[in-house]
Amino acid sequence: MGVWIAIAIVLFVLGNMMALKPNSSDQRIDNLRMTARGLQLNPKLVTCPDWVKGKDNEYGKGMIGQYALVLEGVRFPHARYQPINGEWRPDSSVISSTESDGSAHPLNFVLDKVPLDLPSTIEPFVKALLIKANCIVIYWEDAAYVRPSSNPGFHTRAIEPDLTVLKSQLEAWALAMQASLQRNAKSSHY
Repeated sequence: MGVWIAIAIVLFVLGNMMALKPNSSDQRIDNLRMTARGLQLNPKLVTCPDWVKGKDNEYGKGMIGQYALVLEGVRFPHARYQPINGEWRPDSSVISSTESDGSAHPLNFVLDKVPLDLPSTIEPFVKALLIKANCIVIYWEDAAYVRPSSNPGFHTRAIEPDLTVLKSQLEAWALAMQASLQRNAKSSHY
């Protein structure tokens, strides 16, 4: 009788330990986010902003991945973009955004109609781009990227190359924004 009790206790303990182990999808998303941190993309899981299409393609619903690239020594104007037909388009949900100090920022058209040019495994999950202060932020369904049901082409070995392309594109968009600011500053001096 004591042997059966010992076996039951061992099975109970093993069952609880197995319940604590993350499933394969959680392990893949953890690997994705750790790789993103290594590339200085600063990933976070955040509540979907009200101007971004989240869960079930409804604005502001659910949680979404936010990957931010911080650029030192740069100050960008506030800008919001949404992907439409593979291109960035200014967020038309507002005519202008107003900061807490009462200052308004007009829509920014610098990246209007600029192609996303992201890996085919990432692009379908991209929801929005936010540029503010010294960072550029992309909102995307990173959990869908690692799920075989939503991304049949997913391979763990593709995470770093895909994120490297994402980082390069964020840098390119930031450089385009910075170049536009410099042109505007030069033209205002004349």
